This record gives sequence, structure tokens and C-alpha cells, in this order.
Amino acid sequence: MARVIFDMKQGDLKPALQVTLKDGDGVAVNVTGATVKFSMRNQATRALKINEGTVTLVTAASGIVRYDWVAGDTDTPGLYDAEFEVTYAGPAGPETFPNNDEHFFTVRVNREIA
Repeated sequence: MARVIFDMKQGDLKPALQVTLKDGDGVAVNVTGATVKFSMRNQATRALKINEGTVTLVTAASGIVRYDWVAGDTDTPGLYDAEFEVTYAGPAGPETFPNNDEHFFTVRVNREIA
């Protein structure tokens, strides 16, 4: 999965962050019946901004998921490391995406003019 740079403007809640979760070979992962959470931390301060936010399964069989921003998520400009954690139904343990040589997605919150 290629590193994603997602740009937001400070304070904006749209667009949502929608991605396709893929394994290390680039194949979309079926997350049907799974629970998916989103976490994001500031790259400079390492402060956790979002801790296990609720994720919507858009097309679960194709690994397409969406995080809808809530108030406070994008109020601080900067670069953020982000990841999705999937807990599958049944005995399988959690799996975090991205899970190949790219350790995180990158979210950039750009400062607003005023």
C-alpha cells in the first residue's frame, strides 16, 4: 500500500478520509464482519490526536473504509501519522494498516488563513 498523504484545512470536517485497506502485496483485504478503528498522532509532538475513532465499512469485501472527522480532529495544523486497526470476527487477532514497509498514512492539516 503506497503511503497516503491526505490534506485537510484546519477546522474542516470534510472530505472524510476514505481508503482501501491492502495487504503487503497490495491486495485489498476483506473486512466483512470486522471492527475497524482509526488512530492519528502528531508527528512532531507524538501526541495522540485520535484514539480508536469509529470507522465506517463502505465496501467491506473490497476493504474500503471511511473515517468521518469530528470536531477537534483537525483543529491543530501539522503532519500526523495515521493507521487503521482491524479486529476480525472470530479467533483472528487485530491487524494494522498500512502493514508493509510504509508504517503510517500521513495526514496533513494545513493552517487556515484567519
